[in-house]
Amino acid sequence: MDKPRLSVTKQAVIGLAALAILLWVVLFVPAWTLNYWQAWIFWLVFVFCILIISGYFLQKDLTLIAGRLKVGAAAEQDSIQQLTQVVISVFFILLLLVPSLDHHFQWSTVPPTLSLVADALVGLGLLTIFLVFKENTFTSVIVEVKEGQKVISTGPYSKVRHPMYSGALLMLLFIPLALGSYWGLLAFLPILAAIAVRIIAEEKFLAKDLQGYSEYCQKVRYRLIPYIW
Repeated sequence: MDKPRLSVTKQAVIGLAALAILLWVVLFVPAWTLNYWQAWIFWLVFVFCILIISGYFLQKDLTLIAGRLKVGAAAEQDSIQQLTQVVISVFFILLLLVPSLDHHFQWSTVPPTLSLVADALVGLGLLTIFLVFKENTFTSVIVEVKEGQKVISTGPYSKVRHPMYSGALLMLLFIPLALGSYWGLLAFLPILAAIAVRIIAEEKFLAKDLQGYSEYCQKVRYRLIPYIW
């Protein structure tokens, strides 16, 4: 294995391990119990899907993986995007933390069948993200235009302009229900607002710096959900 591939692979593996551990801690420590089957199923579904997606692109598209290693608000150049990154990160933790506390204090009860359906929809959201990654090697965690980047208008991009956010929001919306909590849904609303702000700012940036993006926006009218927005 050449040095660049080895370096990216090492960073990706460390990042995945840290994410899996962080998720486990946030789910089970506030709940103060391991007897939390909703959290176990969600954690297994999420980690399994992330491992499959990462393993696939480590083999097929190392450029995409390398681009997605630049994470966090500090990596953003624009102050609005820095703020949206902070909001999304904080409320993603709350999206997990509130259901864990809900389980401990028994604030709400979600039917088991609904939790299992929600797990399937979390998986569907991750599948959507996988398909977006396959279609667009330029997909990045931060808002940027890379050298040689071009407008992608095929696959999921022929339906909406930001299919990765569509998949992410589908996943995020159903995480609290998968974890057996209704109260956790409150943490989804600030994430939705932050992503909407992020998309509007991102489109202004891309229209200015990515050739053909304005024409693409005229061709594909909807940002996230066909016929809605």
